[in-house]
Amino acid sequence: MARKRGGKDGPLTRRQFLERGRAAAGAAVLGGGVLGVLAGCGRGGGPDAPHTPRGEVRVPPGVAGTERPNIVFILTDDHRHDHFSCTGHPFLRTPNLDRIAREGVRFENAFVTTSLCSPSRASFLTGQYAHRHGVVTNHTPWNDDNVTFLEFMKASGYDTAFIGKWHMPGEGLPALRGVDRFVSFTKEGGQGVYNDCPLVIDGVETPRPGKYITQDLTDLALDFVGRERRNPFCLYLSHKAVHFGYRPPAHLAHLYDGADLHLPPESNTFIPYTNNQMFVGAPFPMDFMYRNYCRCIASVDEQVGRLLAAMEASGQLDNTVIVYAGDNGHFWGEHGLYDKREAYEESIRIPFFVRYPRLIAGPGRTAPQMALNIDLAPTLLDLLGIPVPSYMQGTSLVPVLRNPAASGRERWLYEHFPVFPIPIPGITAVRTERYKYIEYRNDVRPRELYDLAGDPREMTNLFGSAGTRSLERSMQRHLEALKRDTGYRFINHG
Repeated sequence: MARKRGGKDGPLTRRQFLERGRAAAGAAVLGGGVLGVLAGCGRGGGPDAPHTPRGEVRVPPGVAGTERPNIVFILTDDHRHDHFSCTGHPFLRTPNLDRIAREGVRFENAFVTTSLCSPSRASFLTGQYAHRHGVVTNHTPWNDDNVTFLEFMKASGYDTAFIGKWHMPGEGLPALRGVDRFVSFTKEGGQGVYNDCPLVIDGVETPRPGKYITQDLTDLALDFVGRERRNPFCLYLSHKAVHFGYRPPAHLAHLYDGADLHLPPESNTFIPYTNNQMFVGAPFPMDFMYRNYCRCIASVDEQVGRLLAAMEASGQLDNTVIVYAGDNGHFWGEHGLYDKREAYEESIRIPFFVRYPRLIAGPGRTAPQMALNIDLAPTLLDLLGIPVPSYMQGTSLVPVLRNPAASGRERWLYEHFPVFPIPIPGITAVRTERYKYIEYRNDVRPRELYDLAGDPREMTNLFGSAGTRSLERSMQRHLEALKRDTGYRFINHG
């Protein structure tokens, strides 16, 4: 029976465990007086809470009257950039995801500006850095003043749908503007679960017994794209997979049994934590989790294949811009780390594939230009001939889609904001095509400098080495310029 969205008690979930541990640790360490100050800040409150003035949604009058493509954006959770057969993974097979790359463009240097679920998702929607849109951690709420690219799609005459993981805190789900259909979930703090996950379908909480979430969301996506309509459509399909929990569907439960996992040499099967911290990790063997992670990727591939096949059968595929991306990377023992957040490559790099035969020159190529999650919104607007508003901080990738030789950005800013009690400090970093420079808030860790051309795994910190002073100064200047140009400010309430 469907019912209006409401809460209910249930078993203690991993998210609830972390939330309660976070609160308990705060009470034990900080004491009542200081904790009261933090509580007064709330989930994004306080005098320095982020605020984004509501931007205008302007669409030139002629846009709605032109022939326009459909748009499908598929976002997965924690899917690393190198976990595809087309990227040379040793045993993963992803033929349907490979097809998007093979018939389009794979951005081999694509990144997120904050490697964490909620901030990254808000950046995809708004085209803005976390310090601008305000969702700086998984515990700061969505600001309803934020403008999403879906509002521009709707204003341009599109039928629009957001289906899947929202995962930005607040009082339930937002009254999301610019969508005709809004399907999401609130279970486990918006993380959802792989099996029997209740969905909130256009405001009505609906039980889904016997449903596996990746297939269930795809079924709803197929229903949306298969409807008879006069307008083009824009679908935002946001999967729970392949986030922690790693429960593959039953028919894939033994896929990759016996496979050599090729985990990095510094990975320890029995220490799936970052700095041995219970708040960044999981109480399961690394190889057990990793095998199921790969099985969940195989499930995503299957469901993307269903969507591609249905659109091909209906004649819509080649008139549809398809973008596939991940919301951040993931460590599987590299640097002795698990999870994400840090500024190393395994954490910040994402898959970013674009298929649109009517625009892309030289399909099947890899693009070396650096792409960011904040580029999605301006790219989609540019595709439709909509001027990109000044409050969007990303850059359109349309020139690169049209011309393999188009220039790309030279450098970009990475930012991470801390949240107690997770033991990862505030981070700012600058990445160029060759180098990366990392600073930690209040220098609580040593500064880091890497030559990515000679040291792609970032194993040798060059900061302070003989002969690097000039490079250090140059990278520090680049970092400060990026912070100034993007309006960076440190936000210390998560």
